[in-house]
Amino acid sequence: MSDLQDLSAAQLLAMYASRTLSPLEYYDHLLAHIERWEPSIAALYAFDPQRVLEQARASSERWSKGAPSGALDGVPVTLKELITTAGDCIPQGSAATALVAATADAPPAARLREAGAIILGKTTVPDFGMLSSGLSSFHGITRNPWDLEQNPGGSSAGAAAAAAAGYGPLHVGTDIGGSVRLPAGWCGLVGFKPSLGRIPIDPYYTGRCAGPMTRTVDDCALMMRYLAQADARDATSLPPQALDWSLATPSFKGLKIGLMLEPGCGFQPEAQVCDAVRNAAQLFAEHGAEVRLIGPLMDRQLLDGLDDFWRARQLSQLQTLSAAQRERVLPYIEDWAAPAATMSAVQAVEGFNQTFEIRRRCARLFGDLDLVLSPTNQVSSFPAHWPSPSNDPRQPFEHIVFTLPWNMGEQPALSINCGFTDQGMPIGLQMIAPRFADQWLLQCAKAYEDWRGPIEHWPTAPSR
Repeated sequence: MSDLQDLSAAQLLAMYASRTLSPLEYYDHLLAHIERWEPSIAALYAFDPQRVLEQARASSERWSKGAPSGALDGVPVTLKELITTAGDCIPQGSAATALVAATADAPPAARLREAGAIILGKTTVPDFGMLSSGLSSFHGITRNPWDLEQNPGGSSAGAAAAAAAGYGPLHVGTDIGGSVRLPAGWCGLVGFKPSLGRIPIDPYYTGRCAGPMTRTVDDCALMMRYLAQADARDATSLPPQALDWSLATPSFKGLKIGLMLEPGCGFQPEAQVCDAVRNAAQLFAEHGAEVRLIGPLMDRQLLDGLDDFWRARQLSQLQTLSAAQRERVLPYIEDWAAPAATMSAVQAVEGFNQTFEIRRRCARLFGDLDLVLSPTNQVSSFPAHWPSPSNDPRQPFEHIVFTLPWNMGEQPALSINCGFTDQGMPIGLQMIAPRFADQWLLQCAKAYEDWRGPIEHWPTAPSR
């Protein structure tokens, strides 16, 4: 019973149904496990153990009567702080934000509650969700369970740390340039960014998606059954579609796979990262796929253009704050946004227009390929106290070159662990499929996961 925190959602539900484990017994164990971890990694926000126990007690009563309230009754889930939950404030990771309680659940929260899941808590983000880091002026420093001196990445920092540490099987992040996949890669997880609109989200924005962060592809697919249901609040959401999210193994014979190892700009991927990704690609080749190296999709003009636009957008948000509030913003954010003060409107618009060139290139790439493989992260780790892998506000996006395009192009993209560095840090393999091929991509990821085998040893909680 000492490894209950490592149970998958399916295992947990089976034990509830057979009455070999009650939700209350499970949460007694899980909350003690979290208590050992949380002082070291600071993954949670709006976490109320008493409220969780009350819900677990009610779930136990339902299961004892054979009458669960939904398919996920009693299964814990965490939600990224930016995903609103009724009654909880949304600080956006920043000490500058006025705290006002949300009045309604955002679509991902609503769908999971309807399925009976217990919202364990919210998970931490950096200031305004604009950093690939666990550093926040509101939450402090969220650390990577694989090495507490290292960063989990972001902006779904707490979600990744919580999943790697075993805070239950199901976690939800959001992703506008890699914020699900980057921390998933650095923490050894499956992180799935679906096609834009597949999971309704509110507020919605260009490229912004919610996505599962789990230890296994099976748990990721399980979450999609509920997260992908329609919600009219998202005007970008896709029409309802009857997908069963089953993970039948696809045929790879003759599949055309592009292996992208050159980023085109930004950081060059580390040698150990490239080696692990090549080894993963070889497994696809051994199962009948035609794997060939392809050139980079991004270049300096595209990356810098989007950087210009995002700086301008961030500055517009900062200018709504009072002087006292702005003094509380993480200095890195202020330093990054500052050049936008002398930027012309034309420059900002031209920056945003790079979105469409990226989209064109992504679509053209899939005119000749069925699947693309690449590293998720160019660097394998960086210090916990850094706001970004570059630690330089003049170079904020050097590390997202492999993940950013698929937000702008709207393709489904997934990160899955493909090995570890000599220092024991996880390495992420990114898999990208054509738009709307979400279920097929998960099937491909499941096949790879089976070839790779399970991760046998997850991080161990510090001794108290």
